[in-house]
Amino acid sequence: MEYMDQILLKAQTLIEALPYIQKFNNKKVVVKYGGSAMIDENLQSNVIKDVALLKLVGMKPIIVHGGGKEITSWLKKLGHESKFVEGLRVTDDMTMEIAEMVLGKVNKNLVQMVEKLGVKAVGISGKDGATLKVEKKLVNGRDIGLVGNIKEVNIDLINTLIDNDFVPIISPIGLDDNFVSYNINADDAACAVATAIGAEKLVFLTDIEGVYADPNEKKSLISVLTLDKADELLASGFVGGGMLPKLKNCVDAVRNGVSRVHILDGRMPHCLLLEFFTNKGIGTAIIHQENLFDNEIGTC
Repeated sequence: MEYMDQILLKAQTLIEALPYIQKFNNKKVVVKYGGSAMIDENLQSNVIKDVALLKLVGMKPIIVHGGGKEITSWLKKLGHESKFVEGLRVTDDMTMEIAEMVLGKVNKNLVQMVEKLGVKAVGISGKDGATLKVEKKLVNGRDIGLVGNIKEVNIDLINTLIDNDFVPIISPIGLDDNFVSYNINADDAACAVATAIGAEKLVFLTDIEGVYADPNEKKSLISVLTLDKADELLASGFVGGGMLPKLKNCVDAVRNGVSRVHILDGRMPHCLLLEFFTNKGIGTAIIHQENLFDNEIGTC
């Protein structure tokens, strides 16, 4: 009897997922992959399995990945100190060279993992096909080196890969008008790509559960955040650290046409499946306005 209960529970889970599979069939979804989910091998395996499943049930996933922790580790091995200004890595010539090397290694490792699951994948950087065109990014007027601000996304190569049944895996390196390589914040890259391709969803995998009304109170996790409420929260001063630029990116993405943006805890096993295919979902969803959200299935 216990065995039969387990079988029925699995069947119920599949039935619960059905409307979401139908809703997101043939839709483009961008996953910004970073944080601990890139470091821990078990979490890494879970994320890649989730992405493969999204592809196999008819979605069109695109991965935009970071690699900051590994870049920092390699720079430390070489005796080169990592410096940050407002969360952005100060990037001199040596840092740029190491960043591009490390991101290339991470990129091809992710391709290998996806391919191993029987799903076709191609790894590119923003330099390929002039996908990410940038200009120098200044932080409050300060020059922090080879850090790029995205001014244009060319979606031709991304769409070519999707149309030919590949999962594009993108590392955040771009070129300026003089064909100089620039390091790009991976959150910025994910938002720009999601906006340019008209993604149905943009998902950030992070090391926190979501957005809190009060960072010191775990019970204040916000499940649904409209643009108006997000603006209020940003103006309140309660949002700080790495969440501040991330939430600003989310708001910009929704304002520029992405249907909804999710901030998820990438440390939770199979967080993508829980968000995409269950009634309650997890993390924080940033949406345009409340009534649009209420008309959707569950909290997807």
